[in-house]
Amino acid sequence: MITDLTKGKPSSLIWRFTLPMLISIIFQQMYNICDSVIAGNFVGSAPIDGELALAAVGASYPVTMLFIQIANGINGGCAVVISQLFGAKEYVRMKTAVSTSMITTFFLSAILTVGGLFFCSPIMTALNTPANIFADSVLYLRIYIAGLPFLFMYNVCTGIFTALGDSKTPLIFLIASSVGNIILDLIMVIPMQMGVAGVAWATFIAQGISAVLAAAALFARLKKISTTHKSPLFSPHMLQTVSRIAIPTICQQSFVSVGNLLIQGLVNDMDSAVLAGYSSAIKLNTFAVNAMACISNGISSFTAQNVGAGKHERVPQGYKAGMVFTAICIVPFLVCYLGFSEAMIGIFFSEPSEEALGIGVSFLRAVSPFYAVLGLKLLSDGVLKGAGAMKSFMAATFSDLLLRVVLSYALVPELIAGKIPAAGMGFSGFLWAWPIGWGLSAVMSMWFYFRGNWRNTAFSETLGNKKS
Repeated sequence: MITDLTKGKPSSLIWRFTLPMLISIIFQQMYNICDSVIAGNFVGSAPIDGELALAAVGASYPVTMLFIQIANGINGGCAVVISQLFGAKEYVRMKTAVSTSMITTFFLSAILTVGGLFFCSPIMTALNTPANIFADSVLYLRIYIAGLPFLFMYNVCTGIFTALGDSKTPLIFLIASSVGNIILDLIMVIPMQMGVAGVAWATFIAQGISAVLAAAALFARLKKISTTHKSPLFSPHMLQTVSRIAIPTICQQSFVSVGNLLIQGLVNDMDSAVLAGYSSAIKLNTFAVNAMACISNGISSFTAQNVGAGKHERVPQGYKAGMVFTAICIVPFLVCYLGFSEAMIGIFFSEPSEEALGIGVSFLRAVSPFYAVLGLKLLSDGVLKGAGAMKSFMAATFSDLLLRVVLSYALVPELIAGKIPAAGMGFSGFLWAWPIGWGLSAVMSMWFYFRGNWRNTAFSETLGNKKS
């Protein structure tokens, strides 16, 4: 159902619109976590085999996240433009923006697939992947990369549905995809005994089916929007317009992932037990972060439609509703990650080693108390992006990236030299890079929001002139 976010009570709209998106994230993260849980518990016949399988999947996780963030960047870029055009009731240009975005996404994903397959082994070598998990890590990554066109197409379709105010249709596809992914994981890993490859192929198949169905549903939905004349299928000018938002968003998302790769390279210098514990904790952390980012994306769509309609006064009301929603969202994560941290890490292993369990628990207890700070940052970022204030948006995001990477290395120089045990005080220092980075970048994001420069980002400034 397409929803006009420029009419009605902002708080009610935000809740109704964002809740299906949040449920989507929950299912998406559940099947991402299930990949690791199944790998850690059912690959091989001994606990050590499961721990190595979990480490193998975890070692490639930042690389897969890089591709996901690029897809999310395209998603965010086209969504802002399409939301603003929808809010302004410029449906011909909106349809051109949709088709141009999808065509461009397909070709970009094809290029990344070819390049990713070619450089797969060198990337894992550069990340200092331990020798005992290297082959499985490369195998998992190659299968995952082969499915990039499906990943990109699904993400851009989800972004377009959201831009049109429809957060329920993507939820339906994601629930079906998540359930299918988990069933395929169990079939391929347990009775078929395909190991790490089975986990990767399950994701490939589930993403492929959901991408095709989502694209078909999107085009059927767009046909129902009547226009005065036929919209061009592809427009270089519209590509330039979308790129004005998408490229900074892609750069922001990609650089954050590159930063995570640098941090992963630091962790990979330790043994596989440390890597397994860190990998389990980072997936749980990503669950919480993505849930908050989901609310931020809802605020971004709300902001974009209202900026497009010239209703800037509604944006702060949506921002306040987002704060309440975020506060409610983080409570269960705090309860689970602080009160039941050992049990949460334990679900990834059949019999976790003391070192792997300790590393995972330390990570959760160090970062989760600062989720409220991160939530405020992401909400402020959502307004900046939705209004098209990309310079402010990028400055706030890059500060988080640079701080976390620099602090990860600066706080524990002994880790780099291999002079102290990974589970000692040095690793605790390493974990503080997250809350410090989040805190300082949150101050910057909120300063940009409350200063109000985003109000001066006019609809015409974001979209350029009215050529198609």
